[in-house]
Amino acid sequence: MTSCRDAFPAPKPAPAPDRPMTTTHVIVEDRPAHVPPGTLGDRIRPDFPILNQLPSPGRPALAFLDTAASSQKPRAVIDALTTYYETTHANIHRGVYQLSEHATAQYEAARATVADFIGAPDPHEVVFTRNTTEGINLVANAWGRRNLRPGDLIILTVMEHHSNLVPWQLVAEETGAELGFVGMLPDGTLDLVSLDALLARAPKLVAFSHVSNALGTIHPAAEITRRAKAAGALVLVDGAQSTPHIPVDVVALGCDFLAFSGHKVLGPTGIGVLWGRREILDGMGPFMGGGSMIRRVELTHSTWADVPARFEAGTPAIAEAIGLGAALTYLKGIGLERVAEHEHQLLEYALDRLADVPGVTVLGPSDPARQAGVVSFTVDGVHPHDVAAILDEGNVAVRAGHHCCQPLLREMDLVATTRASFGPYTVQSEIDALVTGLRRVNAIFNG
Repeated sequence: MTSCRDAFPAPKPAPAPDRPMTTTHVIVEDRPAHVPPGTLGDRIRPDFPILNQLPSPGRPALAFLDTAASSQKPRAVIDALTTYYETTHANIHRGVYQLSEHATAQYEAARATVADFIGAPDPHEVVFTRNTTEGINLVANAWGRRNLRPGDLIILTVMEHHSNLVPWQLVAEETGAELGFVGMLPDGTLDLVSLDALLARAPKLVAFSHVSNALGTIHPAAEITRRAKAAGALVLVDGAQSTPHIPVDVVALGCDFLAFSGHKVLGPTGIGVLWGRREILDGMGPFMGGGSMIRRVELTHSTWADVPARFEAGTPAIAEAIGLGAALTYLKGIGLERVAEHEHQLLEYALDRLADVPGVTVLGPSDPARQAGVVSFTVDGVHPHDVAAILDEGNVAVRAGHHCCQPLLREMDLVATTRASFGPYTVQSEIDALVTGLRRVNAIFNG
């Protein structure tokens, strides 16, 4: 007996929607090789409606410096969602009628767009999830519970986001596996000597973030992966903070799994990606049971559909997947190399400006070349929540707290920091507004 997906022929390509799409300002490929500081942000900022709103009376223009938490959305993504709901919405992989076939075609086209964006050789290796967290939980449960045994070693780092820490704690507790942690050096980078010591114990899995969400440290992912694979381990890369900001190619990295979130790559909330090597995914059982992920169902047992359907139980986030495809197309139109260059120039500008603000201590790598567009800092004598609240009075949006990295902050004897983070739409005037706000923080608390 075939599954619902197998019963019908491949969907026909969707027709062009009758509703015209809004023109956006995506930069074309003949743009200059060098983009001066701020130029990229100035050129694409009109594409982001939320950044072009008039502020409330008495408030300055919004300075949005919390992209590491969630990015803003270009008109191309908003239009993709609206057009889908106005012209194409139907449930997918089931209907034999034209509207369902069109929706299915757009959903699967988004999967192919994701595969191209991360250099995956096969779109069937792309599994749609809700977010990075669900992707990591999928691997922890569908792979970890089947393959980990008492005494097996899972290597993580002390710099992990809770979503790449708690799932492994739960699976280790259930299976009897052990957790080992790569340490951090004083300069905010990983201690690869401690990694080698752990790799000598023949781990089953090494899981780490490509870019630290709390400090912005860019870890040498390809080198860590090479060492881990030489030790016989599988490798999972948390790409939540790397895929939006720097080029990521899963073949070049050599990893076995990569997870990231749509809402951080200019896409909608509620959609994420887990990429995995096909041969590994084929050997994994389902994460959730229900419709669409089955091949045959009896009253007492079932068999599973091929990947990726096996891991996409129930009606998926169809519109959100299509919106994610639009976001990645938009980012690729800009060029991730150009995004990385732009954000690095903003980083250097921010570090230079913050160095002149009394009482501000910037945390993270001592070498800015190893840092993404994330700046965490403290202000002497002021709690980070107070810093953020005062900055908000000037309409400067930053993040304050432990950034879902409590163990990392304990390593630094901190309970919280203030974090400013950049995106391709960020401009220098927003950093200037941050510095002005921090001077006001000093005036209020430190005279």
